[in-house]
Amino acid sequence: MTLQWVLAGAAVVAAVAALMKARRLARRLERLTESYWELRYEHGQLRARVNRLDPETSAPPGAETPPAGGGTAFVPLSSLRR
Repeated sequence: MTLQWVLAGAAVVAAVAALMKARRLARRLERLTESYWELRYEHGQLRARVNRLDPETSAPPGAETPPAGGGTAFVPLSSLRR
């Protein structure tokens, strides 16, 4: 009977240790995920800044460069119906 209590106690201690480790790993995963998305956001911001400064060198090879001096022009729907 004493052996059963020792085994039960060891199982409880192992379960508590596993629970603590799982919680610690969950917090670490949450921090890593948050860091990933922050870095991804910052990378996008930096890429946008580089594109504004020098759009020709920041384009990937084989990609067309946008025409100089303009963005998207407004086209009224009435001119499309004609």
